[in-house]
Amino acid sequence: MELIVLVDDDGTAIGSMPKPLVHHGETPLHRAFSAYLFADDGRLLVTRRAADKQTFPGMWTNTVCGHPGPEEDDGAAIARRAGFELGLGVVDLRPALPGYRYRAEFRGVVENEICPVYLGRFTGTPAPDPTEVGDWELLEWPAFRRRQESEGDGWSPWCREQARLIEAAGLVPAT
Repeated sequence: MELIVLVDDDGTAIGSMPKPLVHHGETPLHRAFSAYLFADDGRLLVTRRAADKQTFPGMWTNTVCGHPGPEEDDGAAIARRAGFELGLGVVDLRPALPGYRYRAEFRGVVENEICPVYLGRFTGTPAPDPTEVGDWELLEWPAFRRRQESEGDGWSPWCREQARLIEAAGLVPAT
């Protein structure tokens, strides 16, 4: 059973809860992560969440998102989820937006997370688990941002906001 780390407003762990009990209309604040992983040629791997996911099903988003377990650091959690969801390794991981926090709602399910954002590279060839990832693409950053802006509601709200913040911080070429 995957446990989600519950946190206070300062990000201090205050307990844990089984993942199936966390996301609902009154989702408690919890730890998460978002990772943007690039191929060796510089293209970003974006994924479409599986249609049966509890939160934001069928939406396009960044490479991998998830929740570190109790006593698990973000790097280990990102590697675990990238391996599980996509069959990929992770290298050159670095923080991009360490203080990112958001709240979003879709179809009555709320995300309420302190969610540091990371950039890195992936190794291997994507082999998605269909219960997690419905589709994937490799995109140059400008093409990714154009798609986000033109297909707004088809992209997770955190990914749209994070992409803008990553650009504003000068961490990728601005579109």
